[in-house]
Amino acid sequence: MIKNISVLGAGTMGHSIASVFAMNGYKVCLYEKVEEVRNSAMEKIKFALEFMVKENYLASSVVESALSNITIYSDLVEATKEADYVIESVPENLTLKQNLFKELDAICPRKTIFASNTSSLPLKDMMAFISDDRKTRAMVCHWYNPAHLMPIVELSCFENMDMEVFDEVYEVYCKINKQPIKVLKDIPGLIANRMLHALAREVFSLMEMGAASPEDIDKALKFGPGFRSATTGMLEVADMGGLDIWCTVQDGLFKELNNSDKACDMLRNKVKDGKLGLKTGEGFFQYPGEIKEKVLNDFYKRLIVQLKTSQEYVR
Repeated sequence: MIKNISVLGAGTMGHSIASVFAMNGYKVCLYEKVEEVRNSAMEKIKFALEFMVKENYLASSVVESALSNITIYSDLVEATKEADYVIESVPENLTLKQNLFKELDAICPRKTIFASNTSSLPLKDMMAFISDDRKTRAMVCHWYNPAHLMPIVELSCFENMDMEVFDEVYEVYCKINKQPIKVLKDIPGLIANRMLHALAREVFSLMEMGAASPEDIDKALKFGPGFRSATTGMLEVADMGGLDIWCTVQDGLFKELNNSDKACDMLRNKVKDGKLGLKTGEGFFQYPGEIKEKVLNDFYKRLIVQLKTSQEYVR
């Protein structure tokens, strides 16, 4: 049974992942080797939890109990030696992850389940240096950012795993009110990111050709496909519209869609110019310093509204 959870890395994803387990009653050891990141993690977690209280999603009593469930460590051995489940959220570097899991293999009890919060690196490669027995207890558990507000978590169910282990982890994610996805193939991007970036390729292409303003392109998604997709999956939508119609439309439209095998020049040029979005003050839109915090808070508020609403259509 999974009781003690260790989260490795207290950055953008790690501290948020830790907060979700903690607010749902699990004891969490949060490991971070960088002192600056380690020292700011609890304050970030507290802010996120209190924001959810302010938006009437969490009871105020949850904040104190969640914070008391988290212990921060600078020592990897102390953070993981009693773990039932370890999930890493360190930088996307294969060598770094391989060495980390190799080290964990020597530290953790044999019962410990290893997980990686990634969608871009093959599980087999990440676990290359751990024991064969441990490989049957290793998986990908990919969260979406922001982890404390996005319901989806993609769980790998590849041929390396015992089904009892998968079922145990799946049950934990159900208990913490996530919507786990069983991923059967070890493919780059897993499921959600492949769909996201297929859509993003066409959105960026529409921008590049000047088909509409940035505001209207985003509006088209939010109040068109995105509006419907929040409650109804693509396959269900196709069934409702008629597969004959979808087939005819795609025969005519697909040859007109972007099919590039790399990021578009417009996106690459923005990166080259340092226009990276909110964090630099400009991307597709402008974010003057005085409104950055408001923009981010508004983003979180919309997600919380959607999170509340999603409880009405979860099956």
